[in-house]
Amino acid sequence: MTNISDTFSDQYRPYKALLIYQCAKESGGYSHSDNTCAVYVESYDIGKQGNPINPHPLTIPESITLAGLLQSSSELQNGFLRAKGIIPGNVLYLDMQNSGYALWYTPPQERSLFFVENLNISCGKAFVPAMLWKASRDRLQVFALKGKRKPTITTKLYHAPYFNIYADGAVCMGTVSIRIDRSTRLEDFMAQWEKYFFGSYFSHGLAGGGLTETNIVQLWQQQVDSGKPFQEAALTPHTLTFKSLIP
Repeated sequence: MTNISDTFSDQYRPYKALLIYQCAKESGGYSHSDNTCAVYVESYDIGKQGNPINPHPLTIPESITLAGLLQSSSELQNGFLRAKGIIPGNVLYLDMQNSGYALWYTPPQERSLFFVENLNISCGKAFVPAMLWKASRDRLQVFALKGKRKPTITTKLYHAPYFNIYADGAVCMGTVSIRIDRSTRLEDFMAQWEKYFFGSYFSHGLAGGGLTETNIVQLWQQQVDSGKPFQEAALTPHTLTFKSLIP
């Protein structure tokens, strides 16, 4: 028999440990913001038994390797915010810090919509209003817009006239499995979120979300398969502003 366990998955073993020292203040405390306080980094190799050995000051080659690893990790984390080529024209804002997010808009368009049976709304194609989208790797907010023009920082936001929307525009995705892998780029990231949103079944209202000037059930009963543009008069102004979406 042949042992093939090594082929099941990659195995990771510790090979380096870093210990960071900072000078103590006279009061006995430590300051992480005092740039005048010296910092010393000690590097350890990891022995065969998993114990730290060969303590020594962090070398320049080790520093360069560490910087490369940190840069690579950051790129993988926010790779979905990097475009394949020229940034798409409907992108409004990109935040590459921390977990990162993208802000983009879509013009009025016809989409296939799906509703659970107890809403008594037929599934089918319907025109939807222009929309503003804000998405990170695991969270989506949507808002409605009036007109067809590309929004600006002063453009007024409206409640997205759909079910499954919270008061702050956040979308309850239910059982939809969100998969944004390392190879995903900005264009695919936006397309995936739009597909997740319109490809799931609208099922229920949430307090303060999905507000409309008319009955939302009747609104979509009239819109689906009518071929008519979305009734912008049904949109309700939102308390949030475009500027508030960019902390």
